[in-house]
Amino acid sequence: MSDFLLLAFIFLAAGVAAVPIASRLGLGSVLGYLIAGILIAPILSALHVDVVTIQHFAEFGVVMMLFLVGLELEPEKLWDMRGRLLGLGGLQVGLTTLLVMIAALALGQIFSISLAIGLVLALSSTAIVLQTLNEKNLMKSDGGQASFSVLLFQDIAVIPMLALLPLLALPELTDAAHTVADAHHGDADDGHGSLSLVDGLAGWQRALVTIGAVGFIIVVGHFLMRPLFRFIAMANLRELFTATALLLVIGIALLMTLVGLSPALGTFLAGVVLATSEYRHELESDIDPFKGLLLGLFFITVGASVDFDLLMANASTILAYTFGLILIKALVLFTLAKIFKIPGSDKWLFTLGLAQAGEFGFVLLAFTVAENIIPKPIADQLLLVVALSMLLTPLLFILYDKVIAPKFSANQDREADEMEGKDEIIIAGHGRFGGIVNRILRHAGHSTTVLDFSADQLELLRKFNMEVYYGDATRPDLLHSAGIEKAKLLVIAIDDKEAITKLTEYVVKHYPHVHVIARAIDRPHVYQLWFAGCRDIIRETYDSSMRAGRSALEALGLDRKAADEQTKLFEDMDRASMVELANLYDPALPLSENPAYVKRTRELMEEYGANLHKGALSKSE
Repeated sequence: MSDFLLLAFIFLAAGVAAVPIASRLGLGSVLGYLIAGILIAPILSALHVDVVTIQHFAEFGVVMMLFLVGLELEPEKLWDMRGRLLGLGGLQVGLTTLLVMIAALALGQIFSISLAIGLVLALSSTAIVLQTLNEKNLMKSDGGQASFSVLLFQDIAVIPMLALLPLLALPELTDAAHTVADAHHGDADDGHGSLSLVDGLAGWQRALVTIGAVGFIIVVGHFLMRPLFRFIAMANLRELFTATALLLVIGIALLMTLVGLSPALGTFLAGVVLATSEYRHELESDIDPFKGLLLGLFFITVGASVDFDLLMANASTILAYTFGLILIKALVLFTLAKIFKIPGSDKWLFTLGLAQAGEFGFVLLAFTVAENIIPKPIADQLLLVVALSMLLTPLLFILYDKVIAPKFSANQDREADEMEGKDEIIIAGHGRFGGIVNRILRHAGHSTTVLDFSADQLELLRKFNMEVYYGDATRPDLLHSAGIEKAKLLVIAIDDKEAITKLTEYVVKHYPHVHVIARAIDRPHVYQLWFAGCRDIIRETYDSSMRAGRSALEALGLDRKAADEQTKLFEDMDRASMVELANLYDPALPLSENPAYVKRTRELMEEYGANLHKGALSKSE
C-alpha cells in the first residue's frame, strides 16, 4: 500500500509542479507533463518502477479521449468527413510508410523489417495532438479538422496493421524464440495468458467475430444505452452515473481487446452512436476528469521512459533518425495540405502538428518484438525515436504559435481592399457586436465604412449587398485609407482586448476630433480604455445582463415599473462607482493587488447594497 501511495504522490507532485510553470511560460501542459516525467525518471529508476506497465494503464486516457471525441460527432458529420478521412488519412499513412520503408532499406535493413518500421512510424500521436489542439482552441480550424481526420484514420489503420505484421515475422527470430520457449517449457508455463476470443480461429472466423463485435457496440449503443442511463438516472446519484459511464467505456475497450481491435476505435464508435443522446453532456462531464488525469499520467510516463543510457551511447544516430522521421512526415503532410487546399497557416498547423510518431508506436513495437518481426536492439532504438519525436511536438506547436501564425496574420494571402474613405462613420469589426451597431446606423439612414479581418465573414456580408472592406483596422495606413482624418465617429467592435486598447490610444492621440465608441470586454478593460482616453465605453454584456436582472426581479414578484426602477437604481450606482474607482485604478497592477481599489470597492458594495435593499423595501411597501 505504501509503495502505491508513494508512486501516486511522485506522479501527482511532478505534474502539479511542472505543468503550471510550463503553461505560464507558454509551453503548454503536454510539454509540462513530458518534462515532469524526465525529471522524475531517476527516482523511478531507483525505486525499480516498471514505467512501461504504468504507461499501458495510462494509455486508457487515449481511449477515453476518443470516446469524448466521438460524442462530439454525430454519424452524419462523420459521413461528411469521409473524403478527408479516406483521402488525407489514407494517403498520409500510405506515403509515410513508403518513404520510411525506403529510408530503412537505404540504411541496410531487409524488406520485412523496413516495412514494419514504416507502418509503426506512419502513425502520429492522437493524445498529444488532440490535447494541444483543444487547449489552443484550434480544433475547429481547417488545420485542426484535417488533423483529426488523419488521426482517426490512423486509429482505424491499426487494425489491418495488427493483422499484417505477423506475416512479416523473421524465421530466424521465430526459431530462436521457439527454442527458448521449449527450453523453459514446463517451468515457465504457469497457465497464465492473455484472454482472447480469436486465438486459434481461421482468418474468416476472426473477421466474423470482429464484425460481430463492432455491430454489437453499435446495436447496444443505439438501443440499450438510453434505457440503461434512464434507469440509472432514476436513482439520482451522481456517483452511480459516473460509475456507469466508466463501466461503458471499460467494457467496450475490453471487448475490442478480446477480439484484437483497437480499444480507442471501439470507444470512438460508441461515442458516435451516443452523440445524439440526451445524456451526452452528462457523459462528457463525468468522463473528462478521468481522461485528463490519465492523459497527464501517460505523458509523464513517456518522458520517464526515455532510456538516456542508450540515447547517450547512440546520440547522433538516434537524433538523426528522429529529425529524419519528422522531416519525412512533414514533407508528406505539407504536400497533402497543398493537394487538399488547406489554406494559410492551417497547412502549417497540419504539417507540424502531425510530424511525430505516436503512442500506438509503443504498442506496435512491443508487438513486433513479441511476434519476432523486428529485432529487440532495433526496436529499443525505435522506441527512443518515438519518445523523442513526441517530446519535440510541443516545441513544433510553439514554433507555429510564435513564428508561423503571426506571420500569416501580418501578411495575409489577400491584400486589403481599396477604400474611398468618403463616410464619416467607421466601424472596426463586424461580428455579433459590430454587426448590430452597423445595422442600427444604416437603418437610421447613415452611411458607414466597415473594416473586418475575416475574409469569410465579409464574403458572406457582401451576398447581402453590404459595403464592407477587408483589412486590419489597427493598421494606421488602413485607417488613413478608410478616411479617419474626415471621420466623425469610430466604433471599435473587434474582439481582441489588447487590439481595442491600442487602437483607442492611437486614435485618441492622433485624431482627437474623432468620437470613439469602444467595446469593453470586461470591467478591468473599462479602466484600461478610460486611461487610453476613451469616454464612450460600452461593456459588451452589460445591457443584456441588466435585462436579465430585471427579468429575474419580475419573476420574483415585482411589476415591470418597479423592476425597471430597481434596475435603474443599480445602473446609476454602478456607473457612479466606475467613475470613482477609475481614479484609484493602477494599470500596472491587477485589480486584486491594488489595496486602495479593493478597500473602496468593498465600501461601495456595502453602501450600494444597503441603498438597493432600502429601495426594494420601499417599493414592496
